[in-house]
Amino acid sequence: MLRIGHGYDVHRLVPERKLILGGVEIPYELGLLGHSDADVLVHAIMDSMLGALALGDIGKHFPDNDMSFKDIDSMVLLEKVVALIEEKGYRLSNLDATVSAEKPKLAKYIPLMRERIAKVCKVDVDRVSIKATTEEGLGLKGEGIGATCVCLLMKIQ
Repeated sequence: MLRIGHGYDVHRLVPERKLILGGVEIPYELGLLGHSDADVLVHAIMDSMLGALALGDIGKHFPDNDMSFKDIDSMVLLEKVVALIEEKGYRLSNLDATVSAEKPKLAKYIPLMRERIAKVCKVDVDRVSIKATTEEGLGLKGEGIGATCVCLLMKIQ
């Protein structure tokens, strides 16, 4: 049996925060504001996986009023989601994600993002697609970064 999920996240860019996307620290003068490390890409991936099995969203599993998740590495949370998905008898088949950011340019960081996400999700890197785009001065207008993800989960045999 196959299950499809969709995830979306967006965070505001602010000074004095690291910019973490796909588990990779990106050199930039601004970072994303959030309770955890605010990795919008990993958050969208987790929401797509949780959504595929109708398990709610990351706010349900990792609430922002729980101090144990304050500034936590989102890759640690992704590990927890992967374990939950496996407990339910599923594993990731593939995912396709897009990051929307006016700045900084992300192309050179995407291969490392793919590798890190694939490792945590226990799949080959060719099952993890990550793309980056701008919004041509519309939408977030450089004030934030957003990400969307669609994933396909398959029943473990």
